[in-house]
Amino acid sequence: MILLQAFLNSVKLPNKQAMFKLNRIGMDITVLYMSILVLLVSIPSLIDRLTATGGASADMQLFLLFVYFFLFYYLPLIIMVFLLLSLIAYIGTGISRLMRRKIRFPILWKMSAYTATIPFILYTIIALIFKVDVMYLWLFLIYSILFIIKIITIYPKRKIRK
Repeated sequence: MILLQAFLNSVKLPNKQAMFKLNRIGMDITVLYMSILVLLVSIPSLIDRLTATGGASADMQLFLLFVYFFLFYYLPLIIMVFLLLSLIAYIGTGISRLMRRKIRFPILWKMSAYTATIPFILYTIIALIFKVDVMYLWLFLIYSILFIIKIITIYPKRKIRK
């Protein structure tokens, strides 16, 4: 139920109420949510490997194909996505300092994870219909950074100490 609420609110970003509801969700749920989202993004590649008629994938047993897929495709992809989310959050902390806003790295990481929902779902739908390279997932970086900037502007400014 909480994953469904996280999905619905992440689609509504950068709405202020959705942002604050997502902020209340724990980091463990956010990591699980991103793992499921990356698994969803991996489905077109898994289908390609399962339906391959030539090459190493065609000669592999089904169980070994799944093991190979998760070890050499899903795991590196999820590591890369988590590192990119950290990079986006790090860039966001620099922007928030420049704008003098009260927002920290963990909140920005969580928000950047939820901003990836729409690009990942769009990529999955398009990749199921057309042959699309995984490199197009890099476009979500621009989308997420723009949304992070919008989210930072919603947070209140820091009080100036005298």
